[in-house]
Amino acid sequence: MYRNLEECIVDLEKAGQLVRVHEETDPYLEMAAIHRRVNAAGGPALLFENVKGSKYRAVSNLFGNLERSKYIFRKTLADVKKVIALRNNPMGILKNPLGLFSTALAASKALPMKRARITGFKEIQISDLPLIHHWPDDGGAFITLPQVYTEDPAKPGIMNSNLGMYRAQLNGNDYILNKEIGLHYQIHRGIGVHHEKAKKMGAPLKVSIFIGGPPAHTLAAVMPLPEGLSEMIFAGLLSGRRFRYCYVDGYCISLDADFVITGEIYPNETKPEGPFGDHLGYYSLVHDFPVMKVHKVFAKDDAIWPFTVVGRPPQEDTAFGDLIHDLTGDAVKQEIPGVKEVHAVDAAGVHPLLFAIGSERYTPFQKVKQPAELLTIANRILGTGQLSLAKYLFITAEENKPLDTRREVEFLTYILERIDLKRDIHFQTNTTIDTLDYTGTGLNTGSKVIIASCGDQKRELCKGIPEQLQGLRNFKNPCLVMPGVVAIEGPEFVNYQQAHDQLEELSLAIGSRGEMPTCPMIILCDDSSFISHSLENFLWATFTRSNPSHDIYGVNSYYENKHWACDNMIIDARTKPHHAPPLVADPTVEKNIERFFAKGASLSKVKLD
Repeated sequence: MYRNLEECIVDLEKAGQLVRVHEETDPYLEMAAIHRRVNAAGGPALLFENVKGSKYRAVSNLFGNLERSKYIFRKTLADVKKVIALRNNPMGILKNPLGLFSTALAASKALPMKRARITGFKEIQISDLPLIHHWPDDGGAFITLPQVYTEDPAKPGIMNSNLGMYRAQLNGNDYILNKEIGLHYQIHRGIGVHHEKAKKMGAPLKVSIFIGGPPAHTLAAVMPLPEGLSEMIFAGLLSGRRFRYCYVDGYCISLDADFVITGEIYPNETKPEGPFGDHLGYYSLVHDFPVMKVHKVFAKDDAIWPFTVVGRPPQEDTAFGDLIHDLTGDAVKQEIPGVKEVHAVDAAGVHPLLFAIGSERYTPFQKVKQPAELLTIANRILGTGQLSLAKYLFITAEENKPLDTRREVEFLTYILERIDLKRDIHFQTNTTIDTLDYTGTGLNTGSKVIIASCGDQKRELCKGIPEQLQGLRNFKNPCLVMPGVVAIEGPEFVNYQQAHDQLEELSLAIGSRGEMPTCPMIILCDDSSFISHSLENFLWATFTRSNPSHDIYGVNSYYENKHWACDNMIIDARTKPHHAPPLVADPTVEKNIERFFAKGASLSKVKLD
């Protein structure tokens, strides 16, 4: 396997999966725009050989699709899957002792290797790096593929460390260039636990940020690993080579990385970080986050700066997610009994929307089958790791036909055909959501809804616009999104009270026109033509622009014993005044990068859609 990033790049180029960009490229918006265009077309990895303002090369789109990711790790994937499966299912040892021997051998070769001193690096400044600015309103340049390393202050050492991917802002805002950078992370993450311990000890937390190195080290920083499996061991397993490190001034240095930034986070010291164009397709806004005082910056002579661009899915992190799903396999089944499948829907920004399949064994003899075990499973799902950030969970049980949560239209159709809108909608209010989601009532605060349905089919879904939704005053342009789902445009509003009044008006107007069982879900939106144009538009706009407790209404809705019920569910997916702005590319930059794809230019042979 690859000893460094350069070897991976050479290998991808030989395989026809990497293109070199010889022309000078501007790290301010231009490189990110080129990346987005090539990634959207399913194109190759890109090596930028002439970055304006920096002597260092940069590479992007390494993990641009699942096939390329599997190619990169082709020699170690099988062993890694075995180790993860063993961690998730210890009883498997008894069934396959010979398999245990091979996985133990692979794991023994993955133990980190300490060296006495640093070699092959020289000291540089933050300003020497490719300072890549991704979106027009970003607060500055960011590291988008950092490997952020910390150790437990109470029990230091590499086996008590955390390696995570937390974005780092290199310049802009109030940061003093070359002396300070910003780190964006939440307190429940591994680094947050270390930071909290350091605060209680009254000491700064030492941090090392590794950039580059073997691609396995980048993936290790984002993997949701089983309890007890170190990221450093995982990095060795996946790269087929032990993680090599040493210490300089008390900071851990990855001897395999291309760049290393060391520094300290002091107790209670923060600075504004952001905005940053994020994976939901909107900007995460300016908030105070820990500031890292830069100690030293190291780079290898021929170092290469890896980066990616995040934004409205699909992006390169979609392929990351596909690879993680491929590696972890049945981990969720082991962690949550009764679960067959959980799918974080990428088109909706991953965290807002989950589809799940569970078992339903609690009510086998009832005439009317209803969710029971499914609700227990749903609460387990919403209490598990990153899944706890979800706002919407649609869950059902397989009965007479196999289901696949990744076939989104078929899965939603199955649920909508069976949902009892007076029974199957369950809210959780005043709870946590993704910090990057601005639809809630505050930072990291919002609501969740579980939509659990099973049993026999209750209705045929509409495949056209029901007459009850046509010709409504103040509400226009109804469009069919998919069977049983219609989008309709609503009027403008200035605050939630006005929005509430408008939804009440819409609910009453529909209810006065008679029952409409064929259309269980109505989406109130800014642009129904956009919503109905594609499944991706529907999933993105609906579930990233709504907070269940505040934005779900119903025709003929009522409460019974504190349970909310309705005849037809209405989701207000209009943009609200407190929402973060969506990501919009700079049209001038988009026009300027055409020169890289012109005849004779470096990217002239890249096929674009």
